[in-house]
Amino acid sequence: MVTSTQKRSTIVALLLAGAFIAILNQTLMITAIPPIMNEMGITANSAQWLTTIFMLVNGIMIPISAFLIDRFTTRQLFITAMSVFAFGTLFCALAPNFPLLLTGRVIQSMGAGVMLPLMQTVFLMIFPINKRGAVMGLVGLVISFAPAIGPSLSGWVTEHYSWRVLFYIILPIAIIDIIIAAVVMKNVTEVKKPRVDVISIILSSFGFGGLLYGFTSAGNNGWGSWITITVLLVGAISLTTFILRQLKLEHPMLEFRVFKYSIFPLTVAVGMISFMGLIGVETLIPLYMQEARDFTAFESGLVLLPGALLTGILSPITGRIFDRIGARWLAIVGLSMMTIGTLLFTNLDENTSLTYMSVVFAMRMLGVAMVMMPIATAGLNQLPKRLIAHGAAMDNTMRMVASSIGTAILVSVMTTATASAEKGATQPFPEIYGANMAFIALAIITVIGLVLSFFIKNSRPSDIDVEAYDRE
Repeated sequence: MVTSTQKRSTIVALLLAGAFIAILNQTLMITAIPPIMNEMGITANSAQWLTTIFMLVNGIMIPISAFLIDRFTTRQLFITAMSVFAFGTLFCALAPNFPLLLTGRVIQSMGAGVMLPLMQTVFLMIFPINKRGAVMGLVGLVISFAPAIGPSLSGWVTEHYSWRVLFYIILPIAIIDIIIAAVVMKNVTEVKKPRVDVISIILSSFGFGGLLYGFTSAGNNGWGSWITITVLLVGAISLTTFILRQLKLEHPMLEFRVFKYSIFPLTVAVGMISFMGLIGVETLIPLYMQEARDFTAFESGLVLLPGALLTGILSPITGRIFDRIGARWLAIVGLSMMTIGTLLFTNLDENTSLTYMSVVFAMRMLGVAMVMMPIATAGLNQLPKRLIAHGAAMDNTMRMVASSIGTAILVSVMTTATASAEKGATQPFPEIYGANMAFIALAIITVIGLVLSFFIKNSRPSDIDVEAYDRE
């Protein structure tokens, strides 16, 4: 256990920096796609894989992270993950063609996928229960702020410089993080050396990877596409087999028994809905602005920026509030604000101002800051230390799957409603009508999360028997 305040602060800073640039890369390519298409002579469908493949490999790596955290020391895993990420970043910056650029993105995401669950696990190990809310608030800052500034940053860079500069901005940060970690990073997790179960890794990759790609395909190609149906079927069968295998193994790769602990399943469900809403709104607003209103990608990124900044400022504050009052009322108030914010997006028209969208999005992001990490911390606090890595991996995996499901559902609702309006000629602006229908669907999903939040009990740190917890 790391007890020195200075050592803890250094570890926190290293992990936050690593996770920030890893998560930033999820959305960094969005507005860089057009210049890459022009330079490399590829179609939009091919170029979209630069974002899709990053999320897909991330989703495969996160479940494996619990096994890696059990098998390797914190220092070994962090330096290796960051080194893989840095190598992938350099590979992308120098890539002469699209296949090699895509390969670089795969390498990047293999390192990035380990960072978030590793960061959460380490934070929960080195801080006492009554201080976890504050430090997990910093995790919320990274999760909410990094993806939101990605489109704005890449829009500004690609407008003035080559898209390759994006990777050259990230690379030195990763290298500095690795050098400092090599000197100061200490091990804080218990190394158990579990046996490598190759079958579990394969089943996990096909299961979670299949579901993530299947839902992404549903958003792009429709639910009736043979690709969507086939991949979802393979994913579902693989995941079912994976779960059954984990329940039989003495040392499972990912421990599904975490769902037996108190409020953990409920907090995971609320977290999934919240993250679904976060990614959903960040997807719908740019689509509405660029396709229905002819705004630029940079302008749509700027609309999201104030909300991201607000979340970054408030996440550590809501974490401290959690340490005092627990997650229940934070979740209820936060999800109420998210619901109201979503409903305010259901009346978009051809004259909706940038100010209106920015203010409503910021209000909704305030709700996100009150829900995301407090709810995750409340659930993870219920787990014994030996299961924290598995709980963090499970929580992050479920959120990743939820974001894919949510995006697929919302994009499907939007495109279906738009097509229906165009066919029936009942709406003067079919694309705006489609966006409004998608926000109505999201409002319904958010209300479900609000209802679930009322059932969260016993989530304050003071409600946990700390001595018994430490013994476990």
